[in-house]
Amino acid sequence: MALPQDGPWLDDAAGRLVRPYTVINGRTRPSAPLDLLSLVVPTGAVSVAHMGPEHTQALGLCGGGPTSVAEIAAQLRLPAVVTKVLLSDLVDCGALTAKAPTFRTQPTDDQSLLEAVLDGLRRRL
Repeated sequence: MALPQDGPWLDDAAGRLVRPYTVINGRTRPSAPLDLLSLVVPTGAVSVAHMGPEHTQALGLCGGGPTSVAEIAAQLRLPAVVTKVLLSDLVDCGALTAKAPTFRTQPTDDQSLLEAVLDGLRRRL
């Protein structure tokens, strides 16, 4: 018996009824370079009617603004690599855009930023 909030692919006794890698046809690598911290945003330009329900669900989770791959994987209850393949399909068809995470190589020494962080920590403690 499926739980209403979990959708048709989950069973409370048996777990997931469809194995994750069947959702992506056995593929193990995404076509788009996605990191767990990559942010995806829907373009609203393409219909994904020809794709599976997981693609539609993943696209729906991105509707509130930039969403990380890790957040979507957690909400879908799928392994990260499966989620990356699903999202790369959506990027390839133009339904999503992806932005790789950026990391600073140089530490910041902005005095006002450091003071604001210190003030915030003092207020919490």
